[in-house]
Order: sequence, then structure tokens, then C-alpha cells
Amino acid sequence: MRTLVTGGAGFIGSHLVDALIARGDSVTIVDDLSHGRESNIVAARAAGALLQRTDIRDAGALAEVVAAAQPQVVFHLAAQVDVRISLTDPGFDARTNVEGTVNVLESARLAGAARVVFASTGGAMYGDTDVLPTPETVAELPMAAYGQSKYCAECYLGLYERLYGLSTIALRFGNVYGPRQDPHGEAGVIAIFCGKLRAGAQPRIFGDGTQTRDYIYVGDLVGALLRAGDTRVGGAINVGTQEETSVLELVRALAQLNGPGTPEPEFAPARLGELERSCLDAGRARELLGWSASTSISDGLRLTLETLEA
Repeated sequence: MRTLVTGGAGFIGSHLVDALIARGDSVTIVDDLSHGRESNIVAARAAGALLQRTDIRDAGALAEVVAAAQPQVVFHLAAQVDVRISLTDPGFDARTNVEGTVNVLESARLAGAARVVFASTGGAMYGDTDVLPTPETVAELPMAAYGQSKYCAECYLGLYERLYGLSTIALRFGNVYGPRQDPHGEAGVIAIFCGKLRAGAQPRIFGDGTQTRDYIYVGDLVGALLRAGDTRVGGAINVGTQEETSVLELVRALAQLNGPGTPEPEFAPARLGELERSCLDAGRARELLGWSASTSISDGLRLTLETLEA
């Protein structure tokens, strides 16, 4: 199958590219390398994946790349993913996540692609809710521009399906973690904590540490993406574990894995736009995609810590 992955040199995208190559797909990677790394896709390129260094906000350039690739399925993972950046620069967030997604959809339509799989968000989509685990039927009430832009992008998926018959699906991710996540970035608390521990530095907890998230291992997530690409199921589907893990629990588990001498965490004030609790109901993914997470948080943390370079 001919597939195209936007953001394919990034953390999640590069794992997806590896899986597509492993099953025999012809893969085109679209990435402007602002956050993605060529080192993530060395093996994939050696196996035949083509890298096109293109910004999804550049509609003309993107259309040319997609037209040349003629993909049957487009996996759209390129995005602005930092909640804090979305609050300080909501225009940039919207240009990337909304306008960029429109460009991907239009390019896919013009190139005759059969399917677009969109990487959306779960916790940031639903905002503060008492319904936990949260199903897709709960109203979308984002508390940050990041969640709002992803929701707007999802609406464009529906528009392209209604107008043009383009088959689309939005996977609403939990908090993804695993090897290749940037330990020096602003997103991905597990990667940041692992990087601190490997460097012998003190991890920082914002707030009191009782806030929870639904942490999903990247290998499990890739399985959901592959299944989504191979079906014609539409709409929004949560991809998570249905389990809440607090920041304090993460720190304790990582300290146990890291061994004696692990520094105690420092605490800082809570940050604007961050939720107290988030956990996704993955029942629809089980029913419609035949998918469920299989990696426990303890195993996932161990794999992440072992593969991270200090």
C-alpha cells in the first residue's frame, strides 16, 4: 500500500513509519524537521521511505508532494502539540493545527487518496469533566487553544467526508509516551522526568502532583493507527488505556526503576490550561477497531527509561 505520514520524523510518526515499512508499505514522510529528527527515520529511509521536507502550512508545496506520492492512505500527525504555546500564541497554533489540517485534507482529496487518519487529542478535547473514563459522547469543551484547534480540525474532517466522500477518522489520543520522545521538550512529562533522572537532576512537578492522565505507550498507539487506516470507520474514537495515573505515581514508579539515589521532586505552581483529571473510555476502539492497549504503565516506563540516552 502507498501511505504518507505527515510528522513522520517525529516521536509518534517515526514509530508509525517503522510499522508501515515493516508490513511492506511504500511510505512518504512529510516533515519540516522543526521538531522531527532525521535520526528517527534512518532505518526507514534505508528501507526505502522517502523524506519530503515540507511545512503543512504551505498549501502549494504540500499539494505537490502529495500528488507525487499518490498515497492511498494519509496519516496526519504533524501538529503543534504544546498546550503552553497554544495559550501564548493561539494564532500559530491555529495556523498549524487547523489550516495545516485543511491543507492536508485538500491535498489528499486532489491526489485521490481513499482515507485520512487524523491524530487528535483526548484529554485536551473534553476539558474538565466528571465523566471518567470519558466517552466520545461527552461534549467537547477544551480548556486550551490546543484542544480547540484539534476540535476545529476534526470538524473539517467531517466537512470533507460530507462534501467529497473522503473517508476520514479522528483518533483522540491519551497522553502518549515511549522511546524517541524528546526529554528536553515542553511536552511529554514521562520523557522529561526520564531525562531528569538519567541526568541525576531533580524532576519538577507543577501543582501538587495529584493530577491524573491516561498514559498510553507509543507501540500500542501505533497499533490503533494501523487499524484505523485499514478500516472505513469514521468519526472520533478515543485511544487510551481507561486507567488514571497521577504525576506522583509516575515519579514513584520511575524512582523505583531508576534505583537508589534518585533525587526527590521539586514542586512549582500549577499551570494555566492544565486539567486535574483525564482518562479516556476506549470502548469504541475495542468495538469498531478491534483494538485495546496491552502495555502496562510499569512495562512502558521501564522500556522508555532503558532506551533514553542521558
